Amino acid sequence: MTIRVVQWGLGAMGSGMARLMLDKPGLRLVGAVDARPDLAGRDLGEVLGLGRRLDVPVSSDPATVLHADADAVDVVVIATTSWVAQQLPDLRRILQAGINVVSIAEEMAAPEAQHPDIAAELDALARKHGVSIVGVGVNPGFVLDLLVVTLTVGSHEVTRIEASRVNDLSPYGPTVMASQGVGTSPEAFAAGVADGSIVGHVGFPESIALISDALGLGVDRIEQHREPIVSAVRRETPYVVVEPGMVAGCAHTAVAYRGDREVIRLSHPQQVLPELAGQPTGDYITIHGTPEIRMSTGPEIAGGVATIGMAVNTIPRIVAATPGLKRIIDLPAPAALMGERAYERRV
Repeated sequence: MTIRVVQWGLGAMGSGMARLMLDKPGLRLVGAVDARPDLAGRDLGEVLGLGRRLDVPVSSDPATVLHADADAVDVVVIATTSWVAQQLPDLRRILQAGINVVSIAEEMAAPEAQHPDIAAELDALARKHGVSIVGVGVNPGFVLDLLVVTLTVGSHEVTRIEASRVNDLSPYGPTVMASQGVGTSPEAFAAGVADGSIVGHVGFPESIALISDALGLGVDRIEQHREPIVSAVRRETPYVVVEPGMVAGCAHTAVAYRGDREVIRLSHPQQVLPELAGQPTGDYITIHGTPEIRMSTGPEIAGGVATIGMAVNTIPRIVAATPGLKRIIDLPAPAALMGERAYERRV
């Protein structure tokens, strides 16, 4: 079976997913959508810098792709925003067209965690039109939730979860830097947290919901804390210079309780060039219970690369799923789809 895919959003993540799909024999790109008018009408191969045509024009009007032929598209992979409320109008259009959806919006990993009304609407809409929708990504969607749950497969009991992800923000651009307070003073950081312009990590409530529901931990309260990571050394990226005494990133922690008992603690200290401060990147998970389990990786599981892979590898799972809103814990765990180039390297 060949799955026909439309890629909606051709930023760094969307373009990466489109390129990866081209190496997967079971997937066929049949359309592309992007809001930027300078891309409209251009061939997707040109936009992706492939040096060849794909005969897939980029459209700035989703209706021309979603409704050109009711049976021409099996799934839309959408990479436009982190926020489910912002993506909701587009998700409605896709589902109403009778097309499955894979979203990489962080809040879509478990939309009921913060937007139960939207989650209920999406579930009802998907069921009505006989399709499925899921949100995936490296975090939330894998490192601090699905991977945690998977590691408990041999556990007799789980009493508490601790997990953290230390990553390097230096590859990211000004928008991400601003959302983490990079380059600000500690005072400006505090003001940004207060007014909501500095958000830290997007996805802790979603990861906690996935873990709690999968393991039956019964979380009923979450506390989040955001603190500045103040640099003692000079750090410079193509987008920002951080002098000693300035903020290099955000240490964001979420603690989940069942009653008065802490059952989940997740932390995500994101900063530029952490190695300059003697901090290696990595992912760290501790599962308290029987048996106690500790896992660590170093360096971190590459965020952008893994999100691209997660989205593409989930496509067959969501196409085969029963109708409705799904979460990654509701589906068979995705695995790498063998591509033509990977097969040639292996043999």
